Amino acid sequence: MNEITIKNLSKRHRQKTILQGLSFIAQPGKITAFLGPNGAGKSSTLRILLGLDAPSSGTALFDGKNYRHLDNPLQTVGAVFDGLGGLPSRKIATHLRIIALSNQLPKQRIDEVLKMTQLYEKRHARLGTLSLGEGQRLGLACALLGDPQFLVLDEPTNGLDPLGMRWFKRFIRQQADLGKTILLSSHFLAEVEEIADEVVVIHQGEIRAAGPLSLVMKDLTSLEDVFFTLMQEDQSDENF
Repeated sequence: MNEITIKNLSKRHRQKTILQGLSFIAQPGKITAFLGPNGAGKSSTLRILLGLDAPSSGTALFDGKNYRHLDNPLQTVGAVFDGLGGLPSRKIATHLRIIALSNQLPKQRIDEVLKMTQLYEKRHARLGTLSLGEGQRLGLACALLGDPQFLVLDEPTNGLDPLGMRWFKRFIRQQADLGKTILLSSHFLAEVEEIADEVVVIHQGEIRAAGPLSLVMKDLTSLEDVFFTLMQEDQSDENF
């Protein structure tokens, strides 16, 4: 099935409810955009999905399996989340080689992902010298090393210049066309509107809208209008 399935996902920390009954599915061959303001619960959901945190209840699964139970995680799931995690003095090619070796991946895959992310010419550059956008590309290269079915991307366009943004939109659509299952969070609503097939909007730990982009937008002219309309409705309910 190759689906990401979030079902009745809840998370509580002490007396605070962070997530409350989230349920949605990200399907193969589609780009599912996961949207919400800061503090809405996006990162908490992704952390649970990637096995970095535990839910209070509910499940977050890749093709019916918990991330922690995957036999070859990097060959199943590629994630861009929480930075690069490498020494600033380490070279790009070395960084990728360490990841490849630790996951029993073929050495030739390193050059392949460097070329895919347009970093091949900078393969000898050190991590500490990379711009924010270059760091994002390297994160994608790491995520792609195992040629995974699932891509989970947290703010993957942060720091990309206009050329980088254009490249990313083409790249991620190509990945979806290959049948990959893509779940990405982003603050760039106009850019998301150009590439998303499905949209999930959360606020205060609950889903406020979900479904195909055209259905979620309804009669509104942009995804940004949808987003702010939902936020205003929430504020009106709170004031009431």
